[in-house]
Amino acid sequence: MSGKKQKIIVVAGARPNFMKIAPILRAMGKHPGLFDPLFVHTGQHYDDKMSRIFLEQLGLPDPHRDLGVGSGSHGAQTGQVLIRFEEVLLAEKPDRIMVVGDVNSTIACALAAAKLHIPVAHVEAGLRSNDRTMPEEINRILTDQISDMLFIPSRDAAQNLLAEGRPEEAIHFVGNVMIESLILFSRQIDGSGILKALNVEPGGYGLVTLHRPSNVDDPDVLKRIFEALTRIGERIPVLFPAHPRTVKQMRSFGLEAGGGGGPGIRMMDPLGYFDFLCLEKNAALVLTDSGGVQEETTFFRVPCITLRENTERPVTLTQGTNVLAGSDSGRIIGEGLAVLDGRKKKGSIPEFWDDRVSGRIVRVLAGGELS
Repeated sequence: MSGKKQKIIVVAGARPNFMKIAPILRAMGKHPGLFDPLFVHTGQHYDDKMSRIFLEQLGLPDPHRDLGVGSGSHGAQTGQVLIRFEEVLLAEKPDRIMVVGDVNSTIACALAAAKLHIPVAHVEAGLRSNDRTMPEEINRILTDQISDMLFIPSRDAAQNLLAEGRPEEAIHFVGNVMIESLILFSRQIDGSGILKALNVEPGGYGLVTLHRPSNVDDPDVLKRIFEALTRIGERIPVLFPAHPRTVKQMRSFGLEAGGGGGPGIRMMDPLGYFDFLCLEKNAALVLTDSGGVQEETTFFRVPCITLRENTERPVTLTQGTNVLAGSDSGRIIGEGLAVLDGRKKKGSIPEFWDDRVSGRIVRVLAGGELS
């Protein structure tokens, strides 16, 4: 691409994507002679509380295109993104597209571009849980197979890609771009008034996120998790900003979280990005089934109990503060009480989890035109 200004469509569709593209768009904006980035929002997350507030807080521009796909089954959502994004590609004729993460929008947009012979860059490539029952695992594997630039967040990801036959020259170890967002917005995170608003003290509460179908769609599994949360809530307040889908499932299963304002489980609406991160940074422990939260807690050095049997981010286990507990109430309780009793992993921050990730990505995209 030497000597030519690159028109690059940067795609996001779900909240975790927004945090990853914000530093990249900012870095591209520093080189207007080299890049002409267009932000396309697929609309996979469309509720204002779950999407719009993230765009505003991250300082992202209004999307050049909003595909407005909305919810649906995996097949329907992926198909709608593919159809609508193909129309954007035909109209815009970009030099390259960039996708991030592992949501349905990621594979759909990558596939649409690949079929039109438009090069694809995948940020957060090479992560593997080795659990193909997870829709995200299928998205990760297939996206990496049709991308020509693979930006990896940790060294173990390179081994996964090489084992799958991807060429070494396509793999670029740049680090974890989501961590760059945490650093970039540290002042806003620390300036959040959420602890005061909720009347909690740093280190005086637990925090829960729960949204994966494997946890919230099975009443027996969800009841086991709540049994564990209730037990931990006897020791420390457990704050639960609840995903709308999780709330819907809880109601259908007749589950209610008690505790009110005292010890117990405190349900609340979804929070803005900075408020949530402030709670996460100051929690005594975090219980989650989210991939990104495993990384954030490792960076914040906050104990994390992952309510899954596997993780595509093993560096959070080997170097970070994360432990796996699955959905077994006894394991969750045991890990939670161990933390509260002072037996917690200290962890360390992995290599290249810093504020220079987007700069490394842009240098690769520029093909040597940046020093």
